[in-house]
Order: sequence, then structure tokens, then C-alpha cells
Amino acid sequence: MSVREEPAADGFAADCRARVAFEVLANRWDSVVVFTLGEGGPMRPRALLDRIGGISPKVLNDALRRLEYNGLVERRRYAEAPPPVDYTLTEAGTALLVPIHAMGAWAARYADSVLASQDRFDAH
Repeated sequence: MSVREEPAADGFAADCRARVAFEVLANRWDSVVVFTLGEGGPMRPRALLDRIGGISPKVLNDALRRLEYNGLVERRRYAEAPPPVDYTLTEAGTALLVPIHAMGAWAARYADSVLASQDRFDAH
């Protein structure tokens, strides 16, 4: 067996379940929606739009559908006319808050350095 055929020791091989976590949040808005729902509990789409800012209703709707598809949010529809809906985190979505907060801490510490590096690179 060659080195390329050996399974990765770090758990991030192409067929590894650990990659699911990265694929689930590959869209930049998904983690923002999870974070916002984690900070504010169940919310209606209008409240999410107001709280997040800078996201269009279509992009929010797409993110909520992806998150629901992946089992991270639950959509609740009420028996009223017109039927209002709200979204809440599932157990899996709530568990994602730990790595999202860790990424936020990383960004607080290193974002300026990353942006400065990008500026230097672009200047060349």
C-alpha cells in the first residue's frame, strides 16, 4: 500500500465523517444563522433578517432550508392564517455553537493579521 492509499490519521480523508462538519457550514451565512438562533432562541424570519443585517430574504431562506435539510434547525409552523413560522436550533445545531464560538475567538485574535496578509498579497 502506498502512502497515498493509506487512510489519513487525522480523520479528514475524503470519505471521513469529520468532513461533514465542514461541508455543513461551507456556506458563509449558515454559521451566522446558527449563531443568531443560538443567541436569541426561536425566531421568525423577519427577526432573523433584522438581527443579522446584510442578508437578503432569499439568501436567508436558502440558508434556513439548508440548515433544516442538515438537521440543524427545526421549522415550526403555527395553525393560524396566514401560518407564521419560526426556527429553532436542534440538538445538533446547538452543539455547533461550541466550534462556532471557537472560530469567533480565532477571528477576534487573527482577523487583522489575515486581512493584512491579503492586502500584502494583493499589492504584489
